[in-house]
Formats: sequence, structure tokens, C-alpha cells
Amino acid sequence: MKQRIASTANGSSLRLTADIGGTFTDVAAFDERTGKLTFGKALSTPQRLVEGINAGVEKAGSDYKSAGLFLHGSTIAINTILERKGAKTALLITEGFRDIYEIGRINRPDAYNLFFRKHEPLVERALRFEVKERVLSDGEIERPLDEKEIEAFGRMLARLGVEATAILFLNCYAKRDHEARAKAILERNHPEMFVSASHELSEEYREFERCSTVVANAYVGPIVRGYLGEIEAAAFPARF
Repeated sequence: MKQRIASTANGSSLRLTADIGGTFTDVAAFDERTGKLTFGKALSTPQRLVEGINAGVEKAGSDYKSAGLFLHGSTIAINTILERKGAKTALLITEGFRDIYEIGRINRPDAYNLFFRKHEPLVERALRFEVKERVLSDGEIERPLDEKEIEAFGRMLARLGVEATAILFLNCYAKRDHEARAKAILERNHPEMFVSASHELSEEYREFERCSTVVANAYVGPIVRGYLGEIEAAAFPARF
């Protein structure tokens, strides 16, 4: 994952870059005007990654406020998925399609592997909920979204301790209104919950691909949001 965070130092010729590794965090500070390049190396701090970045910036003899541009790379998103340490995630999906995320495309990459096993879904079946709505492939609304139902789902998810919710409604690539409205309702009533709607990530017509994408985004969302928030607080302390 690469992220660009602009600095408040308008017109500054200094660029800061940070790369977070499993053991070390490397920082480079480059002044485009003078051509001066300095480096800082610090131990990575998995529990709070920004601390390793801060240490690297200090060892590079620089600071955030002097930089006109700050770039950093991290494997936090992919590591979260590989280690299965993401948020407790739920899936709201069009009625009748609860299991498409687990069924997938019935592909078997290793056709002759007798020990092949399908992946374990990031959202268990008990946290996949069917929503009574339906948009046809041409964008026509066959069954309107019941906003009261979404509000009820939100209250239930909060009681269950759900941290993130993925929304996948059939044919939302043709008309996104239902997904957008459901997300707005959840975010309004539960601002602490990370909510991701599939049309924001992919407008592909195949529902499984959109479903797997939005679930992965919701699963890592709270962790990535917290991580970026910590970096922004370090770069722009006056805002917090």
C-alpha cells in the first residue's frame, strides 16, 4: 500500500519517504533544490507503526512540517488479510444471494490436487444478512430499499460488536442508489462503524468479484484508517 500525504509547508522542496518493513523502517529525505539526500533507519514498531516512522524521520535529520511531500509504503493491508487479524466484519447482500461470497465461481486452480481446499471466507455465514431490495440489470428498481430494515440491521450489528460492514447489492453497477443510501444510513447512525459499498470500489457486473473486493476492503478498513490517522496526527498535530 502506498499513501501520499501532503504537508502544510507550501512550496517546500523537501520530500520525505518511508518504507515499513518487518524488521526495519527506512526513511529518506530528499531536497530537490540542493540535491541533498539523507537516510534514517529505525526498528519497526508493529503495535504502533507511526512510532517507527517518527524515529526514522528524526534519524534522517528531518521533520514532517518541513516537507512539501510525504510518501510511505506499508504492507499493513495485505498482512492483515494473511494473518486474519482484521475487523469483525458483516455483509449486507441482496436477498437470495447470501452465499455467493463463499460459493465463488466454482473455479479449482489445482484441478488434480486431491488436497485442495477453498479459502476460508473473511465473513462467516452467521454475519451475512439478506436485504429485501432488488435492482434489475437495466437499472430499474423492482423492489425499493426499505430504509427501516437497514436501520434495524444497523442496531443488530452494533449489538453483535461488528466493527465493519460490507454492502453488496445485485446490479448496483447499473444503479447505485440502494447501496449509497444503505451506507449513508449506517454511517449516520453508527459513525464508529467502517462501512464500504461495492460500487465505490468496482462497477464490474459480476457480483462475486464485487463482493470479494468490498469484503476485503471492509475487513482491513478500520485498521488502515487508524494507521493513517496516526500518521496524519504526527504530520499535522495542530489539527488534532
